[in-house]
Formats: sequence, structure tokens, C-alpha cells
Amino acid sequence: MSPRGRSWVQKDVPITLTPEQEAWLQSQVATGAFASIEEAARQLIDERIAECNLEEDDLAWAKPLVDEGLAALSRGEFVSLEEHKARSAARLAALKG
Repeated sequence: MSPRGRSWVQKDVPITLTPEQEAWLQSQVATGAFASIEEAARQLIDERIAECNLEEDDLAWAKPLVDEGLAALSRGEFVSLEEHKARSAARLAALKG
């Protein structure tokens, strides 16, 4: 099992590093940031994959929420910042008794 609880098959895939990449990875291993160059490569690749997945999220799920908020705004259903602060201060004062 992988650290994330999913099963996987380990397969060696040779990669070629630039001297700079190898030196950086070796320095990270030397400082204890990673147990090995292989672990560092796996973790860094996993992090980049996660970043790419976030970049691909088009936020289509949020459109209905934004539309709902804009419709409420156009109907005048909003609270000014000043009113919000006043309401919050009143609630806090009531809680303090």
C-alpha cells in the first residue's frame, strides 16, 4: 500500500537529471528533508501533479453561487461593511454580557 492508502505497483523509470537538479536533490537529502533522491523525486512529482489538478479546476461549481450572490446584490439584498461591523460589535457585546 502507498502512504495514501491506495495500492500501487512500483516500477523503476529511469530519468536524467541535470547536474544542478542532482546537486539540489543531494543537498536536500543531506539536510534530512528527504530520505533519498528517489523519495524526493516522488514527493516533488506528486506535489506538481496536485498543483496541475488545482490549475485545471475551472470553478464551474462556483458559478451558481456567484450568480445567486449577484442576483441578491441586484435586488438590494446586502449589508454594508459599516452595518456588518456594527452588527458584529453588538453581538460581541451581547455575548460578553
